[in-house]
Amino acid sequence: MKIEHFILIFAGSLSAIVTYLLQFKYKQSAVRASALVGVFSGLFVLVFPSVLSSYLSQNLALVCFGASFIGMVSSKLVKSYWVIGVSGAIFTILYLNTSSFFAGFGGGLGSAACIALLVTLAIPIVVNKGNVTNGFLQLKRLINKRSLKK
Repeated sequence: MKIEHFILIFAGSLSAIVTYLLQFKYKQSAVRASALVGVFSGLFVLVFPSVLSSYLSQNLALVCFGASFIGMVSSKLVKSYWVIGVSGAIFTILYLNTSSFFAGFGGGLGSAACIALLVTLAIPIVVNKGNVTNGFLQLKRLINKRSLKK
């Protein structure tokens, strides 16, 4: 694995966490928080092209913007910065290994972000050998509450 991959994984984790922070600590909407992360990562690549290798110049802004979709998750579903950071890392690994698979499909970054978050949320279920965890119970309670309102 190249050092550039580690940089992208770190950037993906950081982007997801920063988006989450902007949304909940600094009271920005989820869309605005994600857009700010995307714009600033894109500006960094454009303003400092000589700092980055050509590989990072091509992929850094995409990874940061895609990982920022993870930070848009509701605080009712995920409250841990660790979960957000791990999901950002998993997103980046998915991006690095499946980016050619998503070529030509609209929403490839969002799909990969959703898959990464679902994988991270499923880890406690797999580790506990299928036992229902508190996070799963909260998700089930949220779904039931919404279905009762309809």
